[in-house]
Amino acid sequence: MDSASSDLPRRRPLRSSAADGVKIVIVGGFGVGKTTMVRSVSEIRPLSTEEVMTQAGAGVDHNVGAPEKTTTTVAFDFGRISLDERMILYLFGAPGQERFWFLWDQLFAGTLGVVVLVDTRRLADSWYAIDRLEHHGTPFIVARNRFEPLAHDLGDVRSALDLSAGVPLVDCDARRRESAKEVLIALVDHLHTLSAAREASP
Repeated sequence: MDSASSDLPRRRPLRSSAADGVKIVIVGGFGVGKTTMVRSVSEIRPLSTEEVMTQAGAGVDHNVGAPEKTTTTVAFDFGRISLDERMILYLFGAPGQERFWFLWDQLFAGTLGVVVLVDTRRLADSWYAIDRLEHHGTPFIVARNRFEPLAHDLGDVRSALDLSAGVPLVDCDARRRESAKEVLIALVDHLHTLSAAREASP
């Protein structure tokens, strides 16, 4: 077993106090870091359907802005994280390529909320995901994955994506577990806020 695989989380049983399971989906354009986020935050060895990109995908999977990317998700990624003693998040990372968008509706089924991960070098890649979520009324937040150099502040990103004031926009480093976890906590907080607003309305 190589050192990379030995660093991956092992299977960890759920705590006996776990009571609430929540399905979360991470979407975004091709190469924005969805697989990386699932891997970095999952407390179990994540399920990944990454495959090596081949010449057959040339002209189909566009890696402009991410020339170093050599693999691609062809179905979905799956991981799990315990936010506290009771709440468990089940994470699904959606494929970013347009030819796999037909899978999104199946992944969205039963989800309570979505993280839209964006790369400011290719913001246009995120418009379809945001439009789809707004159309279906699915709660979501937007997380900017910090690729260097950062040329825009979060206000610029919000304006470029035409996000409403009620949609949280946060910064993250998808490679770092604590940073990815903060994104998930921000989504759960957003869901609680929306739920409280619905209960307070007449």
